[in-house]
Amino acid sequence: MTPDPSPPAHGPARRTAGQLTKDPQEPAVPERDASPPTVGKESGGRRARRPWSARRVPAVLVASVVLLAAGATLVDVVAVRTGRAAAAWRHHLADELATRPVDDVWMLTGAAAASAIGVWLIVLALTPGLRHWLPMRSPAPELRASLDRDGAAALLRDAAMRVPGVAKARVRVRRHRVRARADVRFRDSRDVKDDLVAVLGEERDRLALARPPRIVVRVRRRTD
Repeated sequence: MTPDPSPPAHGPARRTAGQLTKDPQEPAVPERDASPPTVGKESGGRRARRPWSARRVPAVLVASVVLLAAGATLVDVVAVRTGRAAAAWRHHLADELATRPVDDVWMLTGAAAASAIGVWLIVLALTPGLRHWLPMRSPAPELRASLDRDGAAALLRDAAMRVPGVAKARVRVRRHRVRARADVRFRDSRDVKDDLVAVLGEERDRLALARPPRIVVRVRRRTD
């Protein structure tokens, strides 16, 4: 006789297997990263950068100059092709370029101006601009945010004015540094300075900037 097959397991073993089994219909809950955001980088590992400027004014200036020069030259070439004489400005320009030496003052001045304009355009093409905006930390690579320097300075100045003993505060926010100047009416100046550094540091961290600037505080005793 063959032994009967063992009955199905009951009790704790069955309950444990049921707890370890994942219901295919239950949506998966994504894990949350509890680590703090990386300073100066987005969550995707890329450095947070300023948004690029549209450069509307330089683009309009360059396009206008090129359009005027090309239009005047085209009109004069068409006039010459139709049997008319060349314009006086073309004769004068050709004579000046043919007769003036290379070391002439006006030739050097024109070359220097053209070089300066070229360097300026290259710098505009390779730099993002919008230096008045500070990039902020972003929870997603496709989401970017920036904070105006004047707005950041206003928030920091309000925080500085809440420190006991500060009669007047002036804050300037730069890319890498925050300069704060405060007039102290009462309390010890060193204590006020320490409190200002702590308060401004906390307020700067609340701004969630991608590259938090360094805080420099100067205080002076006000006697009037």
